[in-house]
Amino acid sequence: MTGTMTAGRTQERQALNRLYHGSLTALVTPFLENGDVDRQGFAGLVERQIAGGTRGLVPMGTTGESPTLTHEEHLGIIETCVTVTAGRVPVMAGAGSNCTREAVDMARQAARIGADALLVVVPYYNKPTQEGLYRHFMSIADATDLPLWLYCIPGRSVVNLAIETMGRLANHPNIVGTKDATADMTRPIAVRRAAGADFNQLSGEDGSILSFRAAGGHGCISVTSNVAPALCSQLHELWESGKTEEAIALQDRLSPLHDALFAETSPGPVKYALSRLGLCRPELRLPLVEPRPETRQRIDAALQALELME
Repeated sequence: MTGTMTAGRTQERQALNRLYHGSLTALVTPFLENGDVDRQGFAGLVERQIAGGTRGLVPMGTTGESPTLTHEEHLGIIETCVTVTAGRVPVMAGAGSNCTREAVDMARQAARIGADALLVVVPYYNKPTQEGLYRHFMSIADATDLPLWLYCIPGRSVVNLAIETMGRLANHPNIVGTKDATADMTRPIAVRRAAGADFNQLSGEDGSILSFRAAGGHGCISVTSNVAPALCSQLHELWESGKTEEAIALQDRLSPLHDALFAETSPGPVKYALSRLGLCRPELRLPLVEPRPETRQRIDAALQALELME
């Protein structure tokens, strides 16, 4: 029985790897001039992503300014994403919190709305131990039947999720992958050894996508693809078809845009870039503020070099 169950779970995870790969987008949340959420504008961004070849959408992560949205706004954005997407690509909803009860509730609400998967960040500020992290993620994974990705971003959460802890968590049938924003290119190798080759690994660092994929990663949850979805999708397609030199050449072209979009705290730069393309307003919610003039100049230059803007 155990062998049959293990084989079945392996098949399920292999199917998820075929679905969650390549370029996925960590969506921004556009605001109106008065600071309210622009759900109509958000719907337009979703359509543009799908038209550009993006293989999955991730609303309400850090890029979506989840820390400053109300719970009602948070769930409204996920609901809009699910409705507009209409099953054309999977929706991986952000459902993280530094409060386990709140994260469990967010996960259940996302499942009720119709999200296909969950992205759950390592709890920030309260610095849990590895045992605390294990119990936190297990509690959320037990709350729904949705597949769950562990989001490791120590630059924002301070605490990292240890490889050994990830290996333990990977035994849960609903914990199927990770978004890794550590920029440690040895980590995908270690994760594969600890969690298994069928454990889905998505990068959270645009600048090292090809290195991450060469180390065994399956794709990237990208910020840059908000701005250049077709080019980011093409990068993965070139890699997956074995056109390595062409993929590297495209990576070189995209690198100035990657660098410019992370010259200051995201999503300030990416929202400015989208505003320059006429796709949304540049407004952010405090304490985030608009990029400095020198950063805006870098973004303009990168957009012009890619012929995204005159």
